[in-house]
Amino acid sequence: MLLKPTNLEKELSKVQQKSAASVLEEVKAILNLETLKEEKIIENLATNKSALQNNFEFDLLETEHIYHISSIKKICVDYRLRFLDTKYFKNKFPHEAISKIKALEKAHNTELSGFKIMAPSKLFKLENADDPLLFAPIGNDYYYLVHKWGNDLHPLRKLFMLPFKCLENLMLTALLASFLITYIFNSGVLNDSSHSAQFFILFLFMFKSVVGITIYYAFSQGKNVSNAVWNSKYYNA
Repeated sequence: MLLKPTNLEKELSKVQQKSAASVLEEVKAILNLETLKEEKIIENLATNKSALQNNFEFDLLETEHIYHISSIKKICVDYRLRFLDTKYFKNKFPHEAISKIKALEKAHNTELSGFKIMAPSKLFKLENADDPLLFAPIGNDYYYLVHKWGNDLHPLRKLFMLPFKCLENLMLTALLASFLITYIFNSGVLNDSSHSAQFFILFLFMFKSVVGITIYYAFSQGKNVSNAVWNSKYYNA
């Protein structure tokens, strides 16, 4: 009588069937535990418990993901972004961000809190204020980059936002705009040396008008320059 070859898959199935119920219960318990962890992370992101630092294991941190607040401020001011608590973020957090937080919490054996988001102001629910970066505080004004998602910023965004970087830039832009407008409509006056004083007076009136319009628009729309609002929850974009 010839012996039949042993089918390992069938043998495995026989053994598995004997403990199928207990295995399913264990798997269900594991999945429920992971779901609870994710729900807790989402809750922490939404409520954003106040925290100046987290208990990271220093040796496990990746150096290229550690940023000082001064570097974060410079990028926010240059590109007109905000750096605010995650509770003001109005979009959903991607699952990849949740997974990275969960992995960090497991690796560092801690519960992270005090999360911050760097993003354009349109992505925040601001109290009358494309490419978010999620940070967790390390301490002493250092932050750890947890996750980045979305699209990259427009390559010319920094140039476009230069006039709004600070009050000095805004006034210089108004000055240049005033001169350009005055020159376009009164170039003949400038070319005539005997009327140069007249051109200067027209320029001053135009500058006053441009500044007045700028100030009126800023106040009516709740606007402000970037270095004043990069970490403020009160101003619009």
